[in-house]
Amino acid sequence: MTYAAITGWGKCMPPATLTNEDLSKFLDTNDEWIVSRTGMKERRVSHVSATEMAVIAAKRALACAGIEGGQVDLIIYGSCSNDEQVPNCASGVQVAIGATKAASMDLNTACTSFLYSLTAATAMIRTGVAKTAIVIGVELISPFMDWDNRNVAVLFGDGCAAVVLQATDKQEGILGEELGCLADARQTLRVRGMGTAYTNRGVTSGDTEWDFDGQEIFKRAVQGMVQASQAVMKKCGVTPDDIDLVVPHQANLRIIDAVVSRSGIPMEKVMLTVQRYGNMSAATVPVALAESLEEGRMKPGALVLMPAFGAGLTVCAHLVRWGDRVTPLALSDAELPPVKKSALDMVQDIRARKHRDTSKAGLHGLTFIEQM
Repeated sequence: MTYAAITGWGKCMPPATLTNEDLSKFLDTNDEWIVSRTGMKERRVSHVSATEMAVIAAKRALACAGIEGGQVDLIIYGSCSNDEQVPNCASGVQVAIGATKAASMDLNTACTSFLYSLTAATAMIRTGVAKTAIVIGVELISPFMDWDNRNVAVLFGDGCAAVVLQATDKQEGILGEELGCLADARQTLRVRGMGTAYTNRGVTSGDTEWDFDGQEIFKRAVQGMVQASQAVMKKCGVTPDDIDLVVPHQANLRIIDAVVSRSGIPMEKVMLTVQRYGNMSAATVPVALAESLEEGRMKPGALVLMPAFGAGLTVCAHLVRWGDRVTPLALSDAELPPVKKSALDMVQDIRARKHRDTSKAGLHGLTFIEQM
């Protein structure tokens, strides 16, 4: 049987940091309020496009795997905040890394986009459609954020990471997954202003308002991630004691704590980045995966559980067997250009533009429910 081993990994985090103190300068909030509800201390704001972050992450993942872009025959770009719809963003990565023979596609299941992309790429490798793939999880949330709504503005950040998958006969990579969607609750998380439903209402891209029912999302997320985690462990014949590391979607510390405790896994087995980066949607799992390797928490042969949920409400849990290698074969010299503004200044620029355009947006009558 053919498997799809993860042989390379790389992240690209924008350097500009937005702290809870920064948020308190324009929102009615403070560090204690945010930390107690979310576990978040800071998040990143990007000065470059999502595609630029994805290119850096992909180049670093390729170097880590010891291969060139020309060896890649599949690129899947997982995101819900694409720079463009036509052409797709994966093709922009393809050109930049020289993957001239690669098939390239974008995939959007919101925060689960990276893991759904991992499933898609693995399936293509198993069936012989591809032999070497790059899977990217990237989000540029900041331009689309409603920065005057503290229930969502404190939660999200920008970031990116990528992995390389290669065909192998060793039992590595995804051993099993459980995918689902709690679609009856899809209205609990909606970004109004993204998509063609709003194009005839005079809305400028980025002039968004968010429907976010925090209490219902919390309940459904915990329920969905626990059920998916239990289902994939049962499917693969493993118990919580067999799990070496949990790399969950980093939406909220309280959600993570509830999921692992109800799954019978101790928190000391969990890789956390939510305090540093907030919720980066599709980027949270791959960034946490990359950092688990950087910090020496990923051991050769480790059994890794990766549960997640996203708007839709999509849910999933993946069980991954890590290979023998936990260090890069090489390092890339690819770097982002220097940042010229602070994260707070970039956010204030977005707010100023949004306020200028609000009168033209025509968005009104929305109800927001305070998060948890």
